[in-house]
Amino acid sequence: MTVRKIERTPSAYDYPLLIKNLLRPPMRYFPQREIVYKDRIRYTYQDLGKRIAQLANALKRIGVHQGETVSVMEWDSHRYLECFFAIPMMGCVLHPINVRRPPESLVQTLNHAESRVILANADFFPALESIKDRLSSPKTIILITDDGVFPKTALTVTGEYDAMLAQNDSVFPFPDFDENAMAATFYSTGATGAPKGVCFSHRQLVLHTYGVMAGLCAYGFHPSVNANDVYMPLTPMFHVNAWSLFYLFTLLGAKQVYPGKYDPKTILSLIIQEGVTFSHSDTPMMHTIINRPDIQRAGLTGWKVIVGGAPLSKSICRRALSLGIDICSVYGMAETGPLLTASLLKPEMRAWDTDRQVDVRCRTGIPSPMVDIEVTDISGAPLPHDGKSIGEVVLRAPWLTQGYAKDPEKSEKLWSDGWLHTGDIGFIDADGYLQITDRTRDAIKSGGEWIDTMALENLICEHEGVSEAAVTAVPDEKYGERPLAFVVLKQGYRDRVTEADLQAFLAARVEATGLLLREVPDKIAFVETIPTTSVGKISRKQLLEQHPSVPFDLKNGP
Repeated sequence: MTVRKIERTPSAYDYPLLIKNLLRPPMRYFPQREIVYKDRIRYTYQDLGKRIAQLANALKRIGVHQGETVSVMEWDSHRYLECFFAIPMMGCVLHPINVRRPPESLVQTLNHAESRVILANADFFPALESIKDRLSSPKTIILITDDGVFPKTALTVTGEYDAMLAQNDSVFPFPDFDENAMAATFYSTGATGAPKGVCFSHRQLVLHTYGVMAGLCAYGFHPSVNANDVYMPLTPMFHVNAWSLFYLFTLLGAKQVYPGKYDPKTILSLIIQEGVTFSHSDTPMMHTIINRPDIQRAGLTGWKVIVGGAPLSKSICRRALSLGIDICSVYGMAETGPLLTASLLKPEMRAWDTDRQVDVRCRTGIPSPMVDIEVTDISGAPLPHDGKSIGEVVLRAPWLTQGYAKDPEKSEKLWSDGWLHTGDIGFIDADGYLQITDRTRDAIKSGGEWIDTMALENLICEHEGVSEAAVTAVPDEKYGERPLAFVVLKQGYRDRVTEADLQAFLAARVEATGLLLREVPDKIAFVETIPTTSVGKISRKQLLEQHPSVPFDLKNGP
């Protein structure tokens, strides 16, 4: 006997999971709540709905059709929010462009995505001018600017964003269509090779929104969010759809604040003036903010921040907590929508002391509802959730990308054996919290055993003189690989702390925490900065390229 399907009358309505339906609740519940852009623009959700319709009418008027790709190059703004709704709601495909990537990447992604229109801030016109003759087809360019002034440019510009909206009607009949229609495509920055096109459907983005809402709102974990929060993103909106969290806060009808081009002074002012209570950020941004000289006067108690991209170090976590910031780590990938886990505190954990809480807050996190995560050995067999069995992290969820655009070979590799392979290494503890210890390409395997680079980085950062640290692998004849540490010292410690001091400190901490002494790096190099990728992750490749003599010295001696 097989499963029984429900009986369906021919007139029944199939309610498709479309992005347009995320806009209905705020229009009912909080139509007068505000959308704020820096100190320049302030309007309501009712206004947002009208502008979304005006944008759709403007794009239709210039000949944009369903299925075509519309690319966006913009700072975090109300206009970007409008694009994330209007473009997919028309049945078109939104392509947020990573404006931090080099021109070659811009050419690759625009051509690969087959962009029909580019909405670009004037700040990015020079980049477009430098590649315009290398694009595979002519692009319709729409100018985005705060002041309406047209820059001098070699580009052919169709019009200015706000002026075009003003010329169009504020009602648009957004149609129903298949919920599996592509809504957005963007490109992972990948460590090697060309960027990979990641695609998401309306159904996936809607399910991701509800999954994240359940994880952050429903279980009494901490920190949590609700409709009374004030949201401001601090990861760029081109980065994995700004983690798609603006969809959640739009669904909730929460006040939203957009800071434009990131400037720590402006960000702090907006947090205070607009009463921001929730943000998502990468680690470098949080490091910058909490180490500002004026941070003590800012009054950030109650600001909830989830941190992703690079791991949240215990030193940053403690510093943030001391300032009253309610901080925790989250985990996801370009291929996963992105959010998979969050290191939220279960209710009983809120009574724990700071050190125990920091251990949890800096974990990779507990899976959101409808996310299945396992760690597997080399044969693909699941490993026990004992907090020590390390393997590859694989997962399933209803919003994971189903493959890479126009790349069936890499798509099949991604989904080998019906599980999405993250390329991350980690373990799951008895409480269900995942801990990523490394990327497979960054991991250090020394003498047949994995070395936890993130644990070493955290231990190094416990030294009072250390601001940042990064640990990477270098070849070793005896062990295959050995760890090498790069360290940025705080102001005032650069003439006081030596490599020997840090090695002695680290050896004592390694022994105290039960790690092996052989995990202490043979060399610790002092650097001015730790380079990061365009999405805030430590760039170990760039670090070694910037300091090529360091591993050479390690191998050959002084």
